[in-house]
Amino acid sequence: MTIVDIGIPKRLVEFTVDGEKVRVPEGSTILDACTAAGKDIPTLCYGDTLEPANACRVCMVEVEGSRTLVPSCSRKAEPGMVVRTDSERTRTSRKVVLELLASATDLSTTPGVAEWIAETGADPDRFGPDAATVAQPALVDNELYVRDYEKCILCYKCVDACGDQWQNSFAISVAGRGFDARISTEFSNPLPDSACVYCGNCVEVCPTGALSFKREYDKREDGTWDESRQTATTTVCTFCGVGCNLTLHVQDNEIVKVTSPHESSVTHGNLCIKGRFGWQHVQNK
Repeated sequence: MTIVDIGIPKRLVEFTVDGEKVRVPEGSTILDACTAAGKDIPTLCYGDTLEPANACRVCMVEVEGSRTLVPSCSRKAEPGMVVRTDSERTRTSRKVVLELLASATDLSTTPGVAEWIAETGADPDRFGPDAATVAQPALVDNELYVRDYEKCILCYKCVDACGDQWQNSFAISVAGRGFDARISTEFSNPLPDSACVYCGNCVEVCPTGALSFKREYDKREDGTWDESRQTATTTVCTFCGVGCNLTLHVQDNEIVKVTSPHESSVTHGNLCIKGRFGWQHVQNK
């Protein structure tokens, strides 16, 4: 039996995951329990600093007695629940979802997807060369970050981070309906003409690289981006007295991007424009 320790719970809920008894604090999700128990469930739209969006459907699991598969990222654990994370039904669902996403979207910079596709035996090419895609030119309209919506899976994490869950700038939203749905600024204005304050919190939560640092985008374009040669050092931002934690990603003695630890009690992964992008002076020659 696995006992998941998440603080001091008021009440523990016991249920079964893949034949193993698991006890979690009341209010925990199936994904929380599986992650703590060491089970790897693929996720794309899930963000540990955001409310579940239930958009990508990659984390679906089978719950005994449920007519349909359920999203593990939002389904709360219930006493006596019997969950199967690796049944034939869940594997088939995950395979088809990955095929649909990969056939329509460029997932080349999405961490973990290549392994998931190999594990499930997904074949995105089976839809043929005429399959509809979201291909479009990357939007490079500022010097801080790039919007490459060819890689966008409409997970809405950037919208949530820019909206009422964190920044409250509401600079971006979903425009269009159905197959025409897309992430956009108001009236599709260039980013400098929008309400964007360049906090970069949308970049922080993007799971596919549709939003990326301008420096990262440029280095990927010229073939010099190499994460194996990068180091990550966490420090404290010096711009003001709030005390935000910064993680500096350095390649070849050059800062290539800045993130923030999601577990930080000060930032929860969020930063302002100075913390996220105000590091060019460090290496200004």
